[in-house]
Amino acid sequence: MIEKKENFYEKVILIGIINQQQPAEKVEEYLKELEFLSKTAGGVVLKFFVQKLDKPNPKTFLGSGKLQEIKTYIEEHEIDSVIFDEELSPAQQKNLEKILQVKIIDRTRLILDIFAQRAQTSYARTQVELAQYQYLLPRLTGMWTHLERQRGGIGMRGPGETEIETDRRIIRDKISLLKKKLKAIDKQMATQRGNRGKMVRAALVGYTNVGKSTLMNVLSKSDVFAENKLFATLDTTVRKIVVHNIPFLLTDTVGFIRKLPTQLIESFKSTLNEVTEADLLIHVVDISHPNFEEHMKTVKQILSEIKAADKPSVIIFNKIDLLPENQQETLQKTWLAKSDNPVVFISAVQKYNIDKLKDTLYNEVRKIHIKRFPYNDFLYPDLDKMS
Repeated sequence: MIEKKENFYEKVILIGIINQQQPAEKVEEYLKELEFLSKTAGGVVLKFFVQKLDKPNPKTFLGSGKLQEIKTYIEEHEIDSVIFDEELSPAQQKNLEKILQVKIIDRTRLILDIFAQRAQTSYARTQVELAQYQYLLPRLTGMWTHLERQRGGIGMRGPGETEIETDRRIIRDKISLLKKKLKAIDKQMATQRGNRGKMVRAALVGYTNVGKSTLMNVLSKSDVFAENKLFATLDTTVRKIVVHNIPFLLTDTVGFIRKLPTQLIESFKSTLNEVTEADLLIHVVDISHPNFEEHMKTVKQILSEIKAADKPSVIIFNKIDLLPENQQETLQKTWLAKSDNPVVFISAVQKYNIDKLKDTLYNEVRKIHIKRFPYNDFLYPDLDKMS
């Protein structure tokens, strides 16, 4: 199911809608994020199209006038794909492809495509493949000729059975097999987590592209893949960290994003177990991003969905080197520094304020460590009392 893209760029246009929940300025921000996603997937965005709609047209999502405007632009500029910022129903997707005569992609399919490109290990590829098939199953009408045929038709068809019905069965079988495969790997990973003993576990969480992998490299002095692209890494990385003589395990997890497809949350459940089973969450935020507050809300919402929102946390505002100097100097006086959780302002790339971060992590890990190993209290002094 996972396909490797050829080395070429598709010409695409992006579609968004304005409504009560999404005013014009929000839609512009969302389309800019969709543009970043499109570039990550291998597209060149030529234009944004926006329509004000109380609710999408159940048949074609957009109104007929806007569709004609888009169709004209597609023909004049030889557009390859049209990408919607919302999830389309199977009927909407089918009707739009008939009208516009180009490939129609919704936000969910785009994110799945990026995950398919980024999956490196067998485990990640299996997770993504499961999510892809779960997305594809209700959208089979008119698509069966594009599917890779895994089994011959002889002996497979009952009286009057269509190719689509056969493909539905094939895909359901594949989903079942992939779930079994993931279940077996999940057991193995649970055993591995159990074998780590009682060492304190911390997990890096945050919106995609906030610098988690870069921070992991700084703290662990390792070489985890990091790149200025969305979902640069999907595979969970665990490193043993020692800060001021206290050891703990640090996990780098997949980045979150607004409207993260439910299929991915389901298929990446085991990867997200690294978050649910962590003792401490390190929430990394890209403070230079104009929409960082909404990113923080998205992360908190997903943490709530996987029942990990109440864990002890440290908030790290990263990329402060990208802010004007006068803003950097006043950060400690803003509302950002006033939180129930410890807050640190850093630049992982410039290694700015990393010592303060290490002190903060030491104190938070120490609290958990001493509860677990009270007889080791004397080994790990309280930095706050020493300062």
